[in-house]
Amino acid sequence: MKICIPTETNEGKAAQVYGHFGSAPYFTICDLKDDTIEIVDNTNQHHEHGMCQPVRALAGKIVDAVVCGGMGARAVMMLNEGGMKTYRAIAGSVEEVIKRYKAGSLEEITIENACASHGCH
Repeated sequence: MKICIPTETNEGKAAQVYGHFGSAPYFTICDLKDDTIEIVDNTNQHHEHGMCQPVRALAGKIVDAVVCGGMGARAVMMLNEGGMKTYRAIAGSVEEVIKRYKAGSLEEITIENACASHGCH
């Protein structure tokens, strides 16, 4: 199981969750089975609202779920179509998010409860 967590920095498990999926500087991909971390620069970080390409931004990485502060309905739909579930994380570190994910205590983001604009969470 691999989860992708958009982060402010490239500090691995110490990195803080970024507030919104599409404009995050980095994607921290956590392999929960192997307990490994991969950091990916978000090459699609600067885009007009509603124009992010979440699957393209992950550059073909195998990811089962995305956990972030928030994302728009279009991104949720695109990720779901790519076979990825989406979950809402509260502010904190990647390590804290992993613990909450494993405990099953994160809210799933759906088209109905997605963000309407950048900055929501």
